[in-house]
Amino acid sequence: MTRRAPQSVGAVFATVARVVLGALWLWEGTTKVRAGFGAADIGLVAAAAGPNSRVPGYFALFAGDVLGPLAGLFGVVIPLLELALGAALVAGVLTLPAAAASLATLLLYWSSDQLITEYPVMAALSAIVLIWPGAARRFGLTALLRRGRMSATSRWI
Repeated sequence: MTRRAPQSVGAVFATVARVVLGALWLWEGTTKVRAGFGAADIGLVAAAAGPNSRVPGYFALFAGDVLGPLAGLFGVVIPLLELALGAALVAGVLTLPAAAASLATLLLYWSSDQLITEYPVMAALSAIVLIWPGAARRFGLTALLRRGRMSATSRWI
């Protein structure tokens, strides 16, 4: 086996993790859009944060001071964020920032005691992409565009 083969296997593994994570975010965002997710949903999360002993104090403060008063804004932004994360990860664009935002978003959801079955899987996939970002973006749109630009440049050299 050549030295290149393990690198390719790692790149395929990390790319699959990235694409599956992106697909899960697209599913989450699409589900929220179809369900009419909005201010009322965010309001419920904010209202439930204060009396919930499983919610850390920092999130209870955030929910009371920011999330609740801006429920309308968050009701629009959350599904859009999920769709943007999904699109970026599936396409392989801004892979490292998208994986970091993915993990941060999941931690925010966990802090609000909103845990669903997919979130631990999504956190593990986010970690894979964060640990091996180069491998995860090797077969992405950004890498493809860079290869195309480099081969176009090399024709003139």
